[in-house]
Amino acid sequence: MRYHGVERCLGARAGSYAHTGDLMDSDYIAVLAPAEGGIDAAFSHLADALHAMRMRVRYASGALTLFGTEDLPTLPLPDGGVLIGHLFTQDGAAVARIARLPKHTDPAKIRQHILETYWGAYLIIQPNAQVPDGLTATRSPAAAGNLPCFYSIRDGTGFLTSTISLAMRTHLYRKQIDWDFIAHRLRHPGIKTQRTGLADLLELLPGCSLSASGAKVSVRQAWSPWDFVSPERRYSDPRDAADEVRHAVVSAVRAWPDADQSILLELSGGLDSSIVAACLRGRHARVVCCNLVTPVPGVDERQYARQMAGQLGVELHTEHMGLDKARFDFTPPTDSVAPAVGPLQYAVDETMEAAAERHGTAAYYSGGGGDSVFCYLRTAAPGADAWRALGFRTGLTAVRDMASLHQCTLWKAGRLTLSKLRRPPRSPFHEDSTFLAPGSAAVKPEAHPWFAAPANALPGDRERIFDLAGNQLFQSQAARGLRRPLRFPLLSQPVMEACLRAPSWMWIAGGRNRAVARLAFSDVLPPDIVNRQSKATYMSYLGAVYERNKNQLADFLLSGRLRSQDLLDAHAIHTFFAKPLRSRDQTFLRMFDLCMVENWVRHQP
Repeated sequence: MRYHGVERCLGARAGSYAHTGDLMDSDYIAVLAPAEGGIDAAFSHLADALHAMRMRVRYASGALTLFGTEDLPTLPLPDGGVLIGHLFTQDGAAVARIARLPKHTDPAKIRQHILETYWGAYLIIQPNAQVPDGLTATRSPAAAGNLPCFYSIRDGTGFLTSTISLAMRTHLYRKQIDWDFIAHRLRHPGIKTQRTGLADLLELLPGCSLSASGAKVSVRQAWSPWDFVSPERRYSDPRDAADEVRHAVVSAVRAWPDADQSILLELSGGLDSSIVAACLRGRHARVVCCNLVTPVPGVDERQYARQMAGQLGVELHTEHMGLDKARFDFTPPTDSVAPAVGPLQYAVDETMEAAAERHGTAAYYSGGGGDSVFCYLRTAAPGADAWRALGFRTGLTAVRDMASLHQCTLWKAGRLTLSKLRRPPRSPFHEDSTFLAPGSAAVKPEAHPWFAAPANALPGDRERIFDLAGNQLFQSQAARGLRRPLRFPLLSQPVMEACLRAPSWMWIAGGRNRAVARLAFSDVLPPDIVNRQSKATYMSYLGAVYERNKNQLADFLLSGRLRSQDLLDAHAIHTFFAKPLRSRDQTFLRMFDLCMVENWVRHQP
């Protein structure tokens, strides 16, 4: 993966993300200009500014001009459109020639063919034959590790870009905080929406299509996870499910190494990252395995990670993440469009970035998202799903599996299952007003497109798809991905589709969580990992960071922009910090969340 120097800022201060101004091969900006006069008349000196960044015109159609680096991967489409990014077959082979696509000329059919036949990290841009200067842009369904797309379009003029810094450097956009979004983010912290923290800037979410024609802009879903949990798509045999899941995961993991050539694998030793490691065995790319340890208990999984590194024939490199690495008062990346990076994410970013520099790797690989795609539910939903879908016998088996998994009595598991069946569907919205100003107005939650569940959706399908939508936050939370590609193969389209087709009760078979994944990879994982049920936790680390910094955290919140906007309950915050932290009280995590938002807004105009 090559980088293109734009403007280098040396000597970035400690506690900041060193934004070098470098562009990755996949960075682009597509500019929409009014039909009359074209791009030069609408945006004087724009082309010169982009050429100075070593970006050139890679595609033009009607009112749209696409700029990218010489190495921006593009694929021309039969309808006169273009695909930006990487496209793969279901077997993981790169699609590099137009010959691999049928000769459709209908843009809608081409989009549908790509969504149903291929996968990758891409953006499709197509002209609208029926509407002069109209266009449609469609983003890959991958929940993370995707090609970003942020846009601002008004009255037929605007841009779509992978990174907001390009729009800022070319004076197409000026940052301004959207305080309504900030209020929404404070009350509904776990929801990913199309809105960003910046005014007049939206994100095209994965699997969505944007249509623009003059002053008219609309967005719709082009791909939906709900299509893959319908009864007619559901696996009936666990072995078939395991085979399909294995094929999808292997293909997704092995598709990228040929492009990346050298990989830093973030190998925790848990099931998910170990599966990614197993799929890299025998690849030609150089693999460096890194494992994080902290000075407090809860994270050390080296005994498992060493076994996987040994299978790959490489050394396990241990990265020590001290308490001092966790910062809440740092300069966010210039490209960040919303609060996303907290103290833990910052510490992990800094540690892994240093490791990547030291080992000279071109990309990061993560097992992130495994809990969601492998249906790691902690409720009675699998029992309720089995009962509703297949009746008493399968339902009773699922209840027994739940009792074994959660180490409770059969009666308790049955009671919880009946309760789940009787209760109304669980809402995806969970408002958190803790430490917010009592007088602040309630904010109506904005829905994610995947929250639109069918009326007959099973409880477990609702829970795992709602959870999967939250995984779209991962990409913005990992700022290291702004400097090197960060691959999330378990959140790629084929893996999501294969896993969604396995019903929730299959994932707890035999009283084991993520049972289908364990079955799928049991022959290539060490028995210690296949049979492991425990998980690492950063709770002790975060608790120690809180105790170490509580006075600074209090000052930071009580003297910041959120308080000046009357968004915080200063008295409640002061009272909480004045008291000793009670055992097992996790309320302090909310303080980290508030500080993350405060830190981001402090660094905006």
